[in-house]
Amino acid sequence: MSSIVDGPLNSDNPDLDLAAGSRKNGAPKLSNGRSRSTQRSSIPPSESNGALSDVEGFPDDEIVGVRGTDRNRPRDPMARAVPKVVDRVGEKVAEEFESFLDQFIEDITLSGAPPSSAMTSDKYYIAQIHGLRIYNLSTLYVDFQHLLSLQNRTLANAIANDYYRYLPFLTRALHNLIAKYESRYFKEHRQPTSASSQTGTSVAGNGVSQAETQGSRTTNQQTDKLFTLAFYNLPLISRIRQLRTASVGKLLSISGTVTRTSEVRPELYLATFICEGCRTVISNVEQTFRYTEPTQCPNLTCGNRQGWRLDIRQSTFVDWQKVRIQENSSEIPTGSMPRTMDVILRGEIVDRAKAGEKCVFTGTLIVVPDVSQLGLPGVRPEATRDNRNAPRGGDAGGSGVTGLKALGVRDLTYRMAFLSCMVTPDTSTPGQAANQQLNGQAGNILASLNQTASIDPQDSGDYAQDAYLQSLTSSEIEDLKQMVHSDHIYSRLVNSLAPMVYGHEIVKKGLLLQLMGGVSKVTPEGMQLRGDLNICIVGDPSTSKSQFLKYICSFLPRAVYTSGKASSAAGLTAAVVKDEETGEFTIEAGALMLADNGICAIDEFDKMDIGDQVAIHEAMEQQTISIAKAGIQATLNARTSILAAANPVGGRYNRKTTLRANINMSAPIMSRFDLFFVILDECNESVDRHLAEHIVNIHMLRDDAVQPEFTTEQLQRYIRFARTFKPEFTPEAKALLVEKYKELRADDAQGGIGRNSYRITVRQLESMIRLSEAIAKANCVDDVTPNFVREAFNLLRQSIISVEKDDVEVEDDEDEVLNNGIANGHADGPDRDGDSPMADGDDDDQDGDDRPDGAAGRASQTPAPQSRRTKITYDKYMAILNMLVQRVNEDEMTSGEGVEHEELVTWYLEQKEEELNSVEEAEEEKELARKVIKRMVKDNIFMQIRGEGFDGDVGSSRDAEKIVYVLHPNCAVEEM
Repeated sequence: MSSIVDGPLNSDNPDLDLAAGSRKNGAPKLSNGRSRSTQRSSIPPSESNGALSDVEGFPDDEIVGVRGTDRNRPRDPMARAVPKVVDRVGEKVAEEFESFLDQFIEDITLSGAPPSSAMTSDKYYIAQIHGLRIYNLSTLYVDFQHLLSLQNRTLANAIANDYYRYLPFLTRALHNLIAKYESRYFKEHRQPTSASSQTGTSVAGNGVSQAETQGSRTTNQQTDKLFTLAFYNLPLISRIRQLRTASVGKLLSISGTVTRTSEVRPELYLATFICEGCRTVISNVEQTFRYTEPTQCPNLTCGNRQGWRLDIRQSTFVDWQKVRIQENSSEIPTGSMPRTMDVILRGEIVDRAKAGEKCVFTGTLIVVPDVSQLGLPGVRPEATRDNRNAPRGGDAGGSGVTGLKALGVRDLTYRMAFLSCMVTPDTSTPGQAANQQLNGQAGNILASLNQTASIDPQDSGDYAQDAYLQSLTSSEIEDLKQMVHSDHIYSRLVNSLAPMVYGHEIVKKGLLLQLMGGVSKVTPEGMQLRGDLNICIVGDPSTSKSQFLKYICSFLPRAVYTSGKASSAAGLTAAVVKDEETGEFTIEAGALMLADNGICAIDEFDKMDIGDQVAIHEAMEQQTISIAKAGIQATLNARTSILAAANPVGGRYNRKTTLRANINMSAPIMSRFDLFFVILDECNESVDRHLAEHIVNIHMLRDDAVQPEFTTEQLQRYIRFARTFKPEFTPEAKALLVEKYKELRADDAQGGIGRNSYRITVRQLESMIRLSEAIAKANCVDDVTPNFVREAFNLLRQSIISVEKDDVEVEDDEDEVLNNGIANGHADGPDRDGDSPMADGDDDDQDGDDRPDGAAGRASQTPAPQSRRTKITYDKYMAILNMLVQRVNEDEMTSGEGVEHEELVTWYLEQKEEELNSVEEAEEEKELARKVIKRMVKDNIFMQIRGEGFDGDVGSSRDAEKIVYVLHPNCAVEEM
């Protein structure tokens, strides 16, 4: 007797005996005469501070006392019916919230919905409810600003301060509205948690009884839709570091960078258990962050507390994902490590946050057991049932369960997690207040809240443009139209980029085109052709290289900044780590993976180890990362643009050598960069003055010092819109592209760039194609015209060739005669060289003290002052050299006797005849040819032969004129 009484009195379930009450009140009978129970089964106390949801089942959900219960036996007089506790405040909140959703009408002038979005109703949330059925969705998005706009803010304050407590009531209000306006859709995905059959306020006027429409379906299915609410646009966004236990259960928004995402798993949401003892079915046991079994079997004669079997077919599962977020880099205090937190996503918002994105999460803070602490060595804290006082005999029940003893040992360590109901991208740049900037339109709520899938690169341009425009308000669209249709938008965009950096127009052009990107293509065989631009900035110290990198990383929502020496190959690509919870090996995303569809900025690129640079080869051209370690073989996407900054070898750029000799990079990496920008720190009075004024103004006036034409938000909107275009080449542009590529290759073949630099390859042709497409995107047009190709060619030529041209010094031709000749050789000097009288004067001054030396002293010292050096450009020197080598080589092929000096100079002047306009120019060109020939002899390209012997033989001045030139044996004609 006592055991039967103790069961209901000592159990944690206040609703246990309501089956008796329902029978007294005349609950309807089933066909076999069994009684229905309208109450759900017992649930143990929740581990959170929120109240349990007021879950009510359907009348046919629970069948109590099927076996082993004598229905005719009189009830025990001590088993009193426990009155149901009603949260009157919660009921009031549900009523107010339902009326708000039912009656709210949006002010069109504020939201600015474009005329294209056809509204099915003037009521904002009713139109959304109709959209749920059309798109087969289950989440209603509620703008918190709409709640704040009400005259009475009590509802908004109640939801914000006690969100977790009122969430079941708010969900019930949503169920009522969906059952009222979309009754068929609601019944197809029937909700055992809804109170629609009991409230009497929802299915009014439907005319079709619920039992008829549900008769053909099972009571519960795994495919049931769980209708939920998502709030967004909260006025305040908190930092992860500010979260304390006082925030548990409140509605919050937090901002953070996603570092790791788990796979999407099914979570048991509402469980159906079968008692192992008496086969009683207990439905709709709500799960509270852990596997929760019923406390006690509702069958009075059974009293089972431990033997339960989960009926998977009758249970409801929901998508579940765990995301780890980290503090944004701009919010970390001095000397602190970034804090991390786990965010739990459910339902339709799974897979909305990708690793590397900055996101705003809205939801509530909860307390969960720390599972990772369970795996530590030592005494393992675990939840066990306290059976120490249980009687030795077979008496059922023992001392019963009192208080919280059902949870067993309380030594579990706990931690805070964030239960999110909404994920939105955080597009704010560092320094701005984080704001979601979401203006939802009921006609197209998912697109306007950025909750749809990102734009697929394979989509057509028109579709992508429409999808993007639908996410903007009318004022933003108008502003975008003005920018697109204005004149000279390309140069104005360049001037608005990185306004704090003075000058460097060419570099800013390259950065703008990198933000635009080319068009990614896929061949019929499935080969990917990259559209992203890779840029390397090489420059002297203090030329604002790192400022460009930092600006790009703050401008783009998806950009990662790393430093070369502090980055390893695994940190840049991907690392294989052991998961702390499951113990399995998982892939940890590196910088290039986190910057997928963005830009990875690598500073101090030249300081990287060669082994780490090799890890980037595949990511820069194929845009994938392949991994084979720890039993994981995977190919991961890294569709990223790389922006690298490097210092020259020795600190300063040496103009005397090629680009290749100036930077410590291998040839394969250099060929993978589309553009090289060489920034030199040269002294120029006017530039230095303007630069100093600019810097002083920034320090004095701060933000007022620069007034760019377009704000950062306008630039971001324009670039996002421009990236949706897919420009194609016109036939004229194709022809010009081929011509320009041949021109680049011809320069390379002549040594115009310098043999030691990296060669012009097909990759440079692809670079020109990508640059042309990016310029067309910047102008928001669909065709690539010849003008765009010319602009791309100039950019490429400037970036590759600008500093590699080097001046060549050639000496006067007379030195040879003066060294080998006699005094009358000196007399010939003034005829050809106008500077020799001045040199004579200097010699007289120098020899004034040493009279005994006389003429011999003067003759020996004359060549030094007379050796006047002339500088010509590297291009001109190589052009003359190639012509002369070609002439001598042809002669050797035919006669093999070499070419005389005068004949070679005369032949060269004949080739240049059309370019010479006067006798003076002809004399200068003749003199220059003599100097170049002398330099070529010195560089072992030509070899001089006088008469029968070599140049070293002493001969008369008449023989000296008969000099024959042949190619030096060490001269490599093929490379000329």
